[in-house]
Amino acid sequence: MTRTRVDALTDVAGLRVGHATVTGDGWLTGTTVVLTPAEGAVAAVDVRGGGPGTKETDALDPRNLVQRVHAVVLTGGSAYGLDSASGVMAWLEEQGRGVRVGTDPAHVVPVVPAACVFDLGRGGDFRARPGAATGRAAVEAAAAQELGAPVPEGCVGAGTGAVIGQFKGGVGTASVLLASGTTVGALVVANAAGPAVQAETGALYGELALGRVAYPAPEVHAAARERLAEAVERTGPPPLNTALAVVGTDAVLTKAQAQKLAGTAHDGIARAVRPSHLLNDGDTVFALATGARPLAPDDPYALNELLAASADAVTRALVRAVRAAESVRGPGGDWPAYEELYGKG
Repeated sequence: MTRTRVDALTDVAGLRVGHATVTGDGWLTGTTVVLTPAEGAVAAVDVRGGGPGTKETDALDPRNLVQRVHAVVLTGGSAYGLDSASGVMAWLEEQGRGVRVGTDPAHVVPVVPAACVFDLGRGGDFRARPGAATGRAAVEAAAAQELGAPVPEGCVGAGTGAVIGQFKGGVGTASVLLASGTTVGALVVANAAGPAVQAETGALYGELALGRVAYPAPEVHAAARERLAEAVERTGPPPLNTALAVVGTDAVLTKAQAQKLAGTAHDGIARAVRPSHLLNDGDTVFALATGARPLAPDDPYALNELLAASADAVTRALVRAVRAAESVRGPGGDWPAYEELYGKG
C-alpha cells in the first residue's frame, strides 16, 4: 500500500518529529526533536554561521567513532536551551536506545546532537528558556506520532520565539520525491539576522529563487514597510539569530556522504536569507540517512540528485516557515507575520 506523502521531513521513512511549545507568563520558546528509528540513523553536520550554539557535533565528524545518532534536538533558549537534550537522552535511555557500552542491554549512551537559536527574552522573561523537561516533552510528542504524520509548522517548538529579519519566524518543512524513488526532506527553524524579504518589493527571496512569485502590489508593500518601521521602533534590531535545519533521506549514505548533504543544504538557506551565515548567525544543518534505499552502484554521481534536492527542500521549508508564522506583539517585542502584511501567496 502506498503511503500518502505530506510534503514534510516525515516523508523520510523512519523519521518522526515532535514539538514542545511554551508560551505565556514571559515565555516564548520551545524545542523540536527529530526522532530516528530505534537503531538510529547515519548522521553528519555542517556549521556555517559565526556564532553557533551546539552539542555533540564533534561526534558526527566522519573521522570519529560514532556512526549513528538517535535523535536531533533543535531548541530555543540560546546555549541555555541545549539542556533540553538531556531530557531527550533520559527518555532514550529508558527505551534502551543508544550505543551499547556493556553486556547489559540497559547500558546504553544515546547520541543526541543539538543546536539552538537565540530567542532569549522574546516573551518578556530572559530566564524563560527550555530545559530537560521541554526536551522530554518534545521527544515524547515525536514518539507518539504515527510514521509519516504531518508536521505542525509556524510558531511551534524551536520556532516559537523565532524571528527572521524584522518578521516573525517559525518552523517549516518540505520534501522531494526523486525519480529514483528516494526521498529527501527538510525541517527548518527560520530565525536569522538577515532578511527573508526583498526590501524593494516585499517578495520572499526563497520564492524568487524557486521561480514562483507574484510581486506584492506597491500599496501593500508601502503599508507593510510602515508597519515594520513601527515594529522596529518598538523592538529595535534583532540580535544574535540562527537558522537551523535537519535534512533527511531514506538513502544509504556514509557519514562522509551525509556531511556533503548537510553542506549543500546550506545553499537552501543562502537562497532564502540574504545575507546568511553571518558572524551573529549560528547557521547549522544536520543530515540524517535512514538507509532504506541504496544509491545506484554503477553511478559515481548518484549522490548529486540528493544534494540538489536537499537545497531545494530547505528553501521551500524556510519559505513555509515564514508563511506559517503568526504575529507576536508582547512585552518582549513586536514581530509582524509576513502573511498578515502581504497576504497568502
